[in-house]
Amino acid sequence: MSASSQHYLVITALGVDRPGIVNAITRHVSGCGCNIEDSRLAMLGDEFTFIMLLSGSWNAIAQIESTLPLKGAELDLLIVMKRTAGHARPSAPATVRVQVEVADSPHLIERFTDLFDTHHMNIAELISRTHPAEDAGQSAVPRLYIQIAAHAPALPNATNIERAFRTLCTELDAQGTISVISYPQQNT
Repeated sequence: MSASSQHYLVITALGVDRPGIVNAITRHVSGCGCNIEDSRLAMLGDEFTFIMLLSGSWNAIAQIESTLPLKGAELDLLIVMKRTAGHARPSAPATVRVQVEVADSPHLIERFTDLFDTHHMNIAELISRTHPAEDAGQSAVPRLYIQIAAHAPALPNATNIERAFRTLCTELDAQGTISVISYPQQNT
C-alpha cells in the first residue's frame, strides 16, 4: 500500500488490568486489517493504559472506528480515538536521557520537564514512580524515581543542559544521572 493511501488513527484504551486484555485489543485491531505502527503500555495502580498508532486503508481505519467502541464496552474499557496523519519523524541529532531519585514532594516532575523545555527539547518519554519510604517511621518520606528521554533538533553545547541538570539535582538534593547521545547529521 502506498504511503499516500495509508490512513492513521491514534487509540487510547484505559481499564482495569487483567490477563488477556491486551491480546483482545490487538486481536481486534488485526482483525480489522490495521497495523500497529507504534504503541505504549503503562500500568497505573490497578489500571492500564494502552496507546497505539494504527495504520491501514481507509476501510480498515473506518472499520476499527466503528467497531472498537463496542469492543471497548464489552471489555469494560474507556476508548479514545483520533485520526492523524503519518509523517516522517523530524531530525533529532541529540537525545538526552536522565534518571533521578529524590525525596517526593509536589512540583518535582514539573521542575525536570521545565529543564527540557528551557533547552528547547521535546520530551519523548517520561516515567515516574513513587515508592514508600524504606523506613516505616512517621518522618519517612517516599522516594520519587523519574526517567526522561528528550530529543533536540540541535544541541550545539551539551554541557549547558548537563550543568543545568546537575545544578537542579543539587538544589533538590536529588541523585541523578544524565547522558547525551549525539547522532551524526545525515545529508539529504
